Amino acid sequence: MNSLGFPILSLITFLPLVGVVFIATLRGDDEAVARNARWGALWVSLVVLALAVYLWVVFDPAQPGFQFVEAQPWLSGLGVQYRMGVDGISLFLILLSAFITPIAIVSSWSINKRVREFMVAFLLLDTMTIGMFCAMDFVVFYVFFEAVLLPMYLIIGIWGGERRIYAAVKFFLFTLTGSLLMLLALVWMWRNAGTTDIVTLLHTPIPPQAQTWLFLAFLASFGVKAAVWPLHTWLPDAYGEAPLPGTIMLAAVLSKMGSYGFLRFTVPMLPHASAVAAPLMFTLGVVAVIYVSLVALAQTDMKRMIAYSSVAHMGLIVVGIFTFTVQGIEGALLQMLSHGFVITGLFICAGVLLARGETMTLSKLGGLAVRMPVYATLLMLFALASMGMPGTSGFVGEILVIVGAMKVNFWVSLLSATGMVLGAAYMLVLLRAVLFDKTTRPALDGLKDLSAVEFAMLVPLAMMVLWLGIYPSSFTHIFEAPVSAMVQAHFASLNPSSAVQPVSLAMVTK
Repeated sequence: MNSLGFPILSLITFLPLVGVVFIATLRGDDEAVARNARWGALWVSLVVLALAVYLWVVFDPAQPGFQFVEAQPWLSGLGVQYRMGVDGISLFLILLSAFITPIAIVSSWSINKRVREFMVAFLLLDTMTIGMFCAMDFVVFYVFFEAVLLPMYLIIGIWGGERRIYAAVKFFLFTLTGSLLMLLALVWMWRNAGTTDIVTLLHTPIPPQAQTWLFLAFLASFGVKAAVWPLHTWLPDAYGEAPLPGTIMLAAVLSKMGSYGFLRFTVPMLPHASAVAAPLMFTLGVVAVIYVSLVALAQTDMKRMIAYSSVAHMGLIVVGIFTFTVQGIEGALLQMLSHGFVITGLFICAGVLLARGETMTLSKLGGLAVRMPVYATLLMLFALASMGMPGTSGFVGEILVIVGAMKVNFWVSLLSATGMVLGAAYMLVLLRAVLFDKTTRPALDGLKDLSAVEFAMLVPLAMMVLWLGIYPSSFTHIFEAPVSAMVQAHFASLNPSSAVQPVSLAMVTK
């Protein structure tokens, strides 16, 4: 038991299941069941958010290791335990998931088809994502990592658009194939170390030859989740066909599962293979930044343009992780947070137009800056953050990644920086088409500005974009210790005779 006196991580993880039970037992007419299911899911998600914020308040940023550790016997004879814990890296991903989930639930208010089942699937998704970030045992991590597939498959396949079955099956097959390769890597590491405890695995040496194969297995799994080019082809279809709440969770939370996997397993556990593969990862990241940005620039659909912009930003995150520098990794983490807020805001802005029966075709929009000034202001803020404007969350993360890349290779840094230019290009195209072009469609004249519910969804995201952009140190000080420990441990593993001693990554129980 940790010093708080209660298992806060298990409570945060499994509290949504209480909501599942509540919603499953609802009785009455369809309208009453739908209303109670919506409000029940929302209140449960808000309680989870409150607990996550409390976890942030009591977290000790000076400790590089895991805190609030919980351990219970599970498969003891096989070296597997139910172990939960957080460090500075996983803490903010838990916060991100807990923050985005209530917004996504509110965005589902317009869904009228099988509302009870939708809310059950959404709360199950909440449990799986938070549990994955809390897991301190590789088997527990894998269970949560795989379990995410089912609720998201149902969300896309049942409540998605016209091509929802195709998009859901494609998403499922891509993710499942990569995860099976990771399972083989897990079994090998399990046999090699005799345990699946993540802290023990961090300190268990792996032969360089084996590291190469393990790295490829992890890349197949985490690369699909992080939409690393060219493993990203499922993403535009899934984003385009998923209902708005599903798109939000895919873009803001589930895409971070892959980059978190690189940080938690690939870089610290496979230092030699990661160092050898760094040029490959730089190439994949830079191609995503440049090529996918050009693809985004060519889009004529607002939602697909936003989807491709997400892939480009994930490419920059990959570059930052594999610089193996404090600045690069911290920039990647900030970019992960920023991307979660910004991409959610952009997709909700697209959803606002869809809710009014409008098309996503850019050439058929225009003039909304005059007709919907509040909407236009918030859309501009998220677009400016996406292109990395100073004072917004996008700027800080991108600059740190570029600085970190500069320490490794000038050309990687320069090519990564082109993402800011190309990002400005396609976002300015989007803003011009949606807000400022003259419209030839009289139907746009009657559009109303943001409703109270839409305003309540977008304003907290806008506040986080500005907070992270103006006062980033309030976030960076949380993960400075584990990032510094990871970087020092990585280089110490590559050069054991180095005088620099790695900061211990051993578990810290609080």
